[in-house]
Amino acid sequence: MSTRPAPTPEPPAGLGGSRAQQAASAAIAVARAVPVVWIVLAVLIVWISAASPFFLTPEGILAYLKRSAPLAILAIGAYFVLASGEFDLSVGSLVTVVVVVAARVSDGDPANTYPVIALLFAIGIAVGLFNGFCTTILRVPSFIVTLAMLLMLNGAVFLWTGGAPRGALADNFRTIGREGITGIPVIEEIPYSVLVLVAFAGVALWLAQGGYGRRMLAVGDNDRAAALSGINVSRVRIAAFVLSATSAVIAGILLGGFAGVTSQVGQGLEFQAITAAVLGGTLLGGGRGSVTGAIGGALVLQALFMLLNLYDVDNAVEQTVTGLLIIGAVSLAAFRTRAA
Repeated sequence: MSTRPAPTPEPPAGLGGSRAQQAASAAIAVARAVPVVWIVLAVLIVWISAASPFFLTPEGILAYLKRSAPLAILAIGAYFVLASGEFDLSVGSLVTVVVVVAARVSDGDPANTYPVIALLFAIGIAVGLFNGFCTTILRVPSFIVTLAMLLMLNGAVFLWTGGAPRGALADNFRTIGREGITGIPVIEEIPYSVLVLVAFAGVALWLAQGGYGRRMLAVGDNDRAAALSGINVSRVRIAAFVLSATSAVIAGILLGGFAGVTSQVGQGLEFQAITAAVLGGTLLGGGRGSVTGAIGGALVLQALFMLLNLYDVDNAVEQTVTGLLIIGAVSLAAFRTRAA
């Protein structure tokens, strides 16, 4: 009588499939843990480096960060206003005012640089206080207030310059946006604009993670409940507008040094700043967002614009792309809110 070999035991049905499902679930969990903005940034960096290998060199990375710094600073300011439940459409025109006033008042004299910078910050704080006062005390919607401020600032610039900016920026004024600390090993130079971004982001993180940040998110989430809990809603929102205007002054100083004097320097920056903040996870209705997310959104926008330039895409397309990104980012935020 012949004996047959015992059959080899087979793995339970569906084991391979379950392992694949577990791997897919783990990948999805990791993707959810990492904010989408950083995943998109990583994809864009790989794409840009494939099109231009120079991008991944220390010089290329620092040049990219130098170009991104003004928008990242504006995005941080936009985060504070949006997270508090308001809008600020005046930052682009305020950037233009900063550059035009600096050139006209300093008129190329290095001795005037620091008094002019002090004047610029005074103008920015005044604009922020005006926006905050009209929004919180007079109860005018911030969209209307800051849109009116945009028109007033643009009109003031045109009236003062006649459409052609006069004067010149002093060399030590332009140094802030153009040059940096030299003699650094490997990278050779750290741009001042990158250092300014790091400093401003540090202050913003300190504010956002402290008592002010908690009150701001509470106000943006539900201002009536925040008021009943003892939070001074008006003070929180006025401070947010002042921070936004201050970010516009800093960005204007950097852009003036980098690009020179032009009456179009701030055109469209208000929408780019809002887009960057929303891409980074800030809700337009307020109550949610982060400083790091706003910076990430600005880096994504700048990387996208750089990619379009590499492929010789017309500059006018940038506005279309910005609009599509706003719709996409808001739709994604709404989807995540419903899913949560």
